[in-house]
Amino acid sequence: MLATETKTSGTTAHHASPALAEADRLMTVCNSCRYCEGLCAVFPAMETRRSFADGDLNYLANLCHGCGACFYDCQFSPPHAFDVNVPRVLAQVRNESYAHYAWPRALAPLFARNGTAVALVAAGSVAAFLFGFMAFNDPAVMFGRQIGEGAFYRLMPHTTMALLFGAAFLYALIALGLGLLAFWRDIGETRRTLHDAGYNWQATQDALRLRYLDGGGAGCMNRDGDPAKDRRRLYHHLTFYGFMLCFASTSVATLYHYLFGREAPYPWWDLPVVLGTLGGIGIVVGPLGLLRAKAERDPAMRAPEGRGMETAFTLMLLALGVTGLALLVLRATPLMGTLLAVHLGAVFGFFVTMPYGKFVHGLYRYLALVRFARERKALHGPSPSAKRALAKPA
Repeated sequence: MLATETKTSGTTAHHASPALAEADRLMTVCNSCRYCEGLCAVFPAMETRRSFADGDLNYLANLCHGCGACFYDCQFSPPHAFDVNVPRVLAQVRNESYAHYAWPRALAPLFARNGTAVALVAAGSVAAFLFGFMAFNDPAVMFGRQIGEGAFYRLMPHTTMALLFGAAFLYALIALGLGLLAFWRDIGETRRTLHDAGYNWQATQDALRLRYLDGGGAGCMNRDGDPAKDRRRLYHHLTFYGFMLCFASTSVATLYHYLFGREAPYPWWDLPVVLGTLGGIGIVVGPLGLLRAKAERDPAMRAPEGRGMETAFTLMLLALGVTGLALLVLRATPLMGTLLAVHLGAVFGFFVTMPYGKFVHGLYRYLALVRFARERKALHGPSPSAKRALAKPA
């Protein structure tokens, strides 16, 4: 990133990019005003600092949920000469942080052209699975009607499927883990904080509720400035919990296979299918709603260079849901082979691109919430419930 410098409290602060330098300027202005301190976690965390290193700014950017409330509440937002636009600038810093902490660093440029990269990887993965299915199976199997337990594995052996997806998923976990470790170190946190159950519990509650996506209680802002019309929180919940239900479905199916010797596909009433169906609906309705919400968002708050990344990730989730549900409905027809290849290709492409797209935002945000939980406790002490527990006689 291009190194820049900005004046802070009479000294010169060096930053790795213009976006970080601008974020430093805005945090200095906001620290002098503090009107927005009740809106979200960013401003209380900001107020504990008088100067901002790059790691601090990356932390604050990933703590920001982009609700937009501060933009509409700020007396210095455009067209004021101070040009305070916290949602847009922190979105720019956030997007840069994903690339900055990516592993391996050689693949960091994928974030800059993520939409194209995801499209190419997804198309290539689908094509590869289609070709593989047709090359290793005769047309009678590929385009025939396969029914009953183990029908999927007549097209691709379970061992082959497990090795392919296990390797892709393992690579994604390693790449994500090393990137998150770099972020954690750069923001100046310790292993002790990360291992603290109390901080993690607070961060988990905040993440699952999307506590800081409510603009201090009013809700997220759209281009009309009316939070009552915005449904981003609902669509985020549908997407996240839909994804987790799909993951649970795959996990239960894995236990069925290895513990009980039961092979997919399973009856419609069985637990993996019920979980997968509900999850599939979630990652169809949720992403469609997010696409609509993004279209209604005030363009002044968006970071233009991040739109391709957001759209590519949302469309990838939508593709997983649509192909999965189509496979469920048509699995007992001659279309099963083609739909299975398309769905597996979409899943494989998703795994491969996970560390280099918008998927990472949830993980970085969670770590930022863990750190904020520590800072909040240091500022305010134990919660009222914790104080009551400590006051009880042994």
